[in-house]
Amino acid sequence: MVNCTSEEGRAARPTAGIGGTSLISDERTRPEEHHDEGFLCPSRATIGSCAFCIPDEFAGRGISPVRLYSIASLSLSTNPSHAVHLTSAQANYNESMPDRLPWIAEDPASRRLLELAEKVAAAPTTLLITGESGSGKDHLARLIHELGPRRDAPYLKIDCAALPPALVESELFGHERGSFTGAVDRKLGRLELGGAGTIVLDEVAALSSSAQTKLLRVLQERTFERLGGTETLRIEARLIAITNVDLQAAIAAGQFREDLFFRLSVLPLGVPPLRERRKDILPLADHLLASLGAIHNRPNWKLTEASRRMLSACAWPGNIRELRNALERAIVFGKGPELTPDDFPEALRAAAGGTAMLSGLRSLEQIERDVIVETLEATRYHISKSAEILGISRKTLLEKRKKYGLQ
Repeated sequence: MVNCTSEEGRAARPTAGIGGTSLISDERTRPEEHHDEGFLCPSRATIGSCAFCIPDEFAGRGISPVRLYSIASLSLSTNPSHAVHLTSAQANYNESMPDRLPWIAEDPASRRLLELAEKVAAAPTTLLITGESGSGKDHLARLIHELGPRRDAPYLKIDCAALPPALVESELFGHERGSFTGAVDRKLGRLELGGAGTIVLDEVAALSSSAQTKLLRVLQERTFERLGGTETLRIEARLIAITNVDLQAAIAAGQFREDLFFRLSVLPLGVPPLRERRKDILPLADHLLASLGAIHNRPNWKLTEASRRMLSACAWPGNIRELRNALERAIVFGKGPELTPDDFPEALRAAAGGTAMLSGLRSLEQIERDVIVETLEATRYHISKSAEILGISRKTLLEKRKKYGLQ
């Protein structure tokens, strides 16, 4: 990052250009104590790449990167002379990036999901990720972004369930000044700010009927207009939709458009719940414990063998989120450095005991799924050969693969 206040920074700034500080000052978002600091917008850059040039001094001071995208984009669109060269900014950003997201994949189900993620990462096609709450859908979406060619482009997420319907459309499509009460200025939406990056629609099933209709057009034509605007804009970003809702049931109930479902589910990925990938539980626990230990200044804390057996036996209806919360509670209240079952909630210990007694019992569907998985792996996923071994038709096997999420 070039510091605009240093000798090097002053020398690097062309006299004809304008620093990002002026943009921030114009929007009245700049901290008063930072009069001379700012960011520069790389020439020939996308709007989203302006985030690479935000100085560290502004981090954590309430200035949203998305807000800065908007400020920079408005300046560049109205006055091209504002763009100045800063070719090292993105390179510095890339060098400072931490290691790419880990994906714990000890269980065969997780390994298969990781293989699929690697295959779809390079495709520009819309992606639909489904799974229970807390199972890792958000993490998988970010992983796919990181694995693909868009990894250094913006990654923007909008929570469709947490915002009112009108605000969701404004966040997604943007709006023009005066388009509705309170719209005192133009605002760019995520579809515009995403550039050539990735836009994640979290809980897409919560979209209103109006937003679903507009999103369908975006997927069909790759174009949209800001609310209250007439200019047609093209979308370059990849869309990833996430939901924990059974969309087929939502369609039957008239709550979700069937044509939108077909547009979203070009590349569907189902994240199995933690209870269906039990070999991931302990590796996940170790990884989360190390991360939480660093946060709470509890380095090198470990799980006793009794605790590991207890965690393995739990059904984890809350999935990875529940596992993380249980570990964080234990590390905060435990004496350490070894966490025993007594350091975990009593309800968790009781649930683990009940699950352990029934651990040898499986439902017919679980048995069928396991047999199909073992047969497919033994034949290297040769469908016809697997169907012959299982004594069913090829069509039936393909239907069961879809039913059990074995795509």
